[in-house]
Amino acid sequence: MPFTNLPAARLLLANGRLFHGHSVVAAPPRTGELCFHTGMTGWQEMLSDPSYTGQLLVLSTAHVGNTGVLPEDLESDGVRAAGLLARSVCREPSGARGGEALPHWLAAEGVPCVDGLDTRSLVQVLRTEGAMNAVLSTGLEPLEELREQLEAAPSMAGRDLTGLAGCGQAWELPAEAPRFRVAVLDCGVKHSILRELSTRGCTLGIFPPTSTAAELMSWRPHGIFLSNGPGDPAASTAPLECVRALPPHLPLFGICLGHQLLALACGARTVKLPFGHRGANHPVLCLKTGQVWITSQNHGFAVAEQSLPDELEITHTSLNDGTVEGLRLRHRPAFSVQFHPEAAPGPREARVAFDHFITLLEEHQREACHARAH
Repeated sequence: MPFTNLPAARLLLANGRLFHGHSVVAAPPRTGELCFHTGMTGWQEMLSDPSYTGQLLVLSTAHVGNTGVLPEDLESDGVRAAGLLARSVCREPSGARGGEALPHWLAAEGVPCVDGLDTRSLVQVLRTEGAMNAVLSTGLEPLEELREQLEAAPSMAGRDLTGLAGCGQAWELPAEAPRFRVAVLDCGVKHSILRELSTRGCTLGIFPPTSTAAELMSWRPHGIFLSNGPGDPAASTAPLECVRALPPHLPLFGICLGHQLLALACGARTVKLPFGHRGANHPVLCLKTGQVWITSQNHGFAVAEQSLPDELEITHTSLNDGTVEGLRLRHRPAFSVQFHPEAAPGPREARVAFDHFITLLEEHQREACHARAH
């Protein structure tokens, strides 16, 4: 795809609003759910996060791309967002670590990029009217043609995107100092999550989202991890059936979509949020300790509190809107969080959630050794 400086770029929203900008990277028109992220940094991690599959990403910060794109900062094998919209995009990076220019990276991936947009006004529209589909054009297509493409675009509600975001076949990631075997149900897992588990001594078996519980168990894991991912959790039928069939004795940890899948498997419901939680400074209250964590978040759905069965206990809540941010099963070694304790981008104080999972794995191993001894 060509790297251009054409002044013609348009963003047509489902409510009829039309925004104009400058084409930084030209590509065929793209449709998707329009969402915004309020983080000041971390655009490379956002763009490569599989949870953004099928979405047009608006960055509310004024200037992006001043640091270069580096392979070690990627959260997947490439750009997963459908397009990037910003106020100002730096054409040439100047970061101390070097790296590729943001427009060149997006062009190589065939992902359109537009700047010169009134992103403040755009975010206000989404906060007022809610998330909606949009079509992004960096060309000269007739407006009526763009409207037709927008009308044909599927809604995020009811859409299963885990098959596009997760791996296609199972693979293994060994730990340098292995202590546990953890099966990962990959619905779009971030690289930084795998690193957090691996550095804590977990050899990881990463399984596609279409895998069955029997396939995960045939790898003989000590615990199960349910990953983040895109789309409507209630529509993710294959991962949900897998979670429902998992044995109750194994420690289990879920993040974001994994949190929602665990709740659904226990009989709860999920709802679509008006405009989602996407940022790096969302306050979350731990109900047990009263401690407040500043967390990184990226989700458009949430677990409905009023639908929770007695088996599920709320452990964390959002201090912004009161939504459920963490759950634990009362009679099983299983828990989940809606936020991203691995950050990337964002604050790191919630990484203790990974330590809690390791504690559950250690307790399970001690119980298993005790049972074998008797």
